[in-house]
Amino acid sequence: MIISCLQTHPAKGETEPNLDRVEEAALTADADLVVLPELFASGYFFDSTEQAAALAEPVPDGPTTQRLHQWAAATGATFVAGLPERDGDAFYNAAVVVTPNGWLGTYRKAHLFYEENDHFAAGADGFQVWTVTDRRRRSYRLGVMVCFDWFFPESARTLALNGADVIAHPSNLVLPHCPSAMPVRALENGVFTATANRVGTESNGTEELTFIGRSVICSPSAEVLASAPEAEEAVIRAEIDPHAARDTALNPYNDRHGDRRPELYAR
Repeated sequence: MIISCLQTHPAKGETEPNLDRVEEAALTADADLVVLPELFASGYFFDSTEQAAALAEPVPDGPTTQRLHQWAAATGATFVAGLPERDGDAFYNAAVVVTPNGWLGTYRKAHLFYEENDHFAAGADGFQVWTVTDRRRRSYRLGVMVCFDWFFPESARTLALNGADVIAHPSNLVLPHCPSAMPVRALENGVFTATANRVGTESNGTEELTFIGRSVICSPSAEVLASAPEAEEAVIRAEIDPHAARDTALNPYNDRHGDRRPELYAR
């Protein structure tokens, strides 16, 4: 199967124009799994909680999930993408999984970064894994985490222990460390990872954040299969066999999962 990450440069607050701008790349990605950044259509560094709330959408009936379904139906791909989710009076930094048959599920970001803590509730549903199929109808297991979740090794480890073959990782990275860390996350858990970041600079009216790009796809052997530049929009892709992630052995004596000693791991 082919994984593609779209590295984008959205304009904050311009959901429909951002969706229109991404559409061509989404429809021509020629991939089985397409990963877009965190909050890819809304922008990220909100001026206020009121602005975040105004941009938040219900799932699956909001415009972003509906457009993702159109793209999935047109291409046969599964899309994973970040959006601000409204659920009643609560707001979440979320990522949706959308297949050609429609919305499959939502992951709500567990580890909020910086001013996200002012605007969103932290997800409390845990790290989920969904069974999806590629365009040849071969099934694989897809896990999702969002941006700062990478900083906590338990995030990827939990997804791996829950059976993920591939971890999709929508991101709006501003710290420089993640692209170097993701090969290690892939190696230690025996999974493929696909980090889709954004580029550009945003202001909340008093402060600016610059996003580092460098989207990256990694293999269970820590190989960087594809990577993007720092400051430009880009589409990266890699061909993988997701079932290769199911062999967690390192050698005849060691296994990444079997050698764990959870009884010794204290907080």
